[in-house]
Amino acid sequence: MSKQIPEFARRRTFAIISHPDAGKTTLTEKFLLYGGAINLAGSVRDRKKATETSSDWMELEKKRGISVSSTVMQFDYAGLRINLLDTPGHRDFSEDTYRVLTAVDAAVMVLDVAKGIEDQTRKLFEVCRQRGIPIFTFINKCDRPGKDCFELLDDIEQSLGLKTFAVNWPVGTGPDFCGVFDRVDGKLHRFERVTGGRFKAPVAVSGMDDPALVDSVPGDILGPLREEVELLEAAGTAFDHKAILQGEMTPVYFGSAVNNFGVQLLLDGFLRYAPEPQPRALQAGGSISPEAVPFSAFIFKIQANMDPKHRDRLVFLRVCTGKFSRDLQVSHAQSGKKLRLSFSHQLFGRERETQDEAWPGDIIGITGQAGLGIGDTLTEDQKICYEPIPRFPPESFILLHNVDTLNFKKFRTGIDQLLQEKVVQRFYPLDSVSNIPLLGAVGALQFDVVQHRMQGEYGAETRAEATPWRVTRWLDPEVQPEAVAGKYLSGCLPVKDADGRLAMLFDSEWNMQYFSRENPDIRLHLCPDAGSFGVAAAKS
Repeated sequence: MSKQIPEFARRRTFAIISHPDAGKTTLTEKFLLYGGAINLAGSVRDRKKATETSSDWMELEKKRGISVSSTVMQFDYAGLRINLLDTPGHRDFSEDTYRVLTAVDAAVMVLDVAKGIEDQTRKLFEVCRQRGIPIFTFINKCDRPGKDCFELLDDIEQSLGLKTFAVNWPVGTGPDFCGVFDRVDGKLHRFERVTGGRFKAPVAVSGMDDPALVDSVPGDILGPLREEVELLEAAGTAFDHKAILQGEMTPVYFGSAVNNFGVQLLLDGFLRYAPEPQPRALQAGGSISPEAVPFSAFIFKIQANMDPKHRDRLVFLRVCTGKFSRDLQVSHAQSGKKLRLSFSHQLFGRERETQDEAWPGDIIGITGQAGLGIGDTLTEDQKICYEPIPRFPPESFILLHNVDTLNFKKFRTGIDQLLQEKVVQRFYPLDSVSNIPLLGAVGALQFDVVQHRMQGEYGAETRAEATPWRVTRWLDPEVQPEAVAGKYLSGCLPVKDADGRLAMLFDSEWNMQYFSRENPDIRLHLCPDAGSFGVAAAKS
């Protein structure tokens, strides 16, 4: 009798990361098609059509055609339960993305064939590297003119320090693109252009040495293809599954997401090589295996008002150990408070349905619980408490004014609830008694989201006032405000964050460095708490 596979081993939990416009949301939609989660992929570019992307549920996303909030989509494929987290691709929404990356076991990195590694991709990759997350690469838009494929592989190796293994290789490029050759299985997957410039399903599969190859690939493409594949075999890096799991090598796949070309090869390859749920680091040191019996999970995201029908507060949990059952009684590790998780939800974008059970690797939504924060642990065993999720230094700041004083209650309620999501942070200047919220965010576009949601969800019209602050640094916990009295520059502002930690805001990196040189006894830190991403002193 064969041994039964543990439920957690059937889970694959991953995020898709990319620079804006590389095709991340389109790829997400195609994955959902293969999983049978949707019947028709949403139109990403044609906003005149009635269909919309499943992952872009927020009204502002629909208007601007970009992803501004991370979403979770769960579906079954090839006997596995997939937890797919679609992350914001826009550079201004990186903090939400960073938190999502604490909840996954692997990531798919989408690159534009014409652009290769871009700034946002590099930032997100660094977070993956620090967490040791395996990276799978999809080079998209191969049916368009782009860079030389060897140049793209070299770009990944030089810019990211990752070894590469091309699992498949494009047959032709740009207008001549007509398929991919699978180096692992030794097969040719052909696609043909038809009226309208679209691709149809592969019509033939043959080995590289099959005589039928001559009939399948035009002569002017076949010669270079054979030479390139031979060069890969002779000079390329050998496939190393262990190196992939350790985040040292990335399998590379080529295709065109918008044409559904190469997507299934990527999905099948990812599920073949990606890790099952991994052990999670504990705050007290060490880690705990997903095979552990007591239920435990941590909170990586909070979202208010996802569904206008409910107007509730949805807490996103990543299950780490044990089995979750609806109505389970757990402890909130940070407060010691006992909670009963009666309202649990399986998530698909903004849609939800009751979830009765879940296993390590699953993402579930919880409602009806107040007092929970991002990074908190829920557990049956009070000895389990996971590492906190660090905050990131805001780079943009505004003063958010309430336009209508008669709506102050709505304004205050909206601010309080949105701050709980921690997409923006509030700071309190030490030398001011003003009640006007000073808000900081990693990117300025997040303020548009705040104002849009304040108006649409809480009926509070707001006005944003620009400020000069661009750099945030925290001080050591034992430092008192008096210690920095009289040491201010015209380009700096002493503040406290929402937790009462002392910080300094600067209008430029130069002023921050100058302050640091003039006050060598005052250490400046990138974030107020230790954790997966560390605390780095900002000295010149």
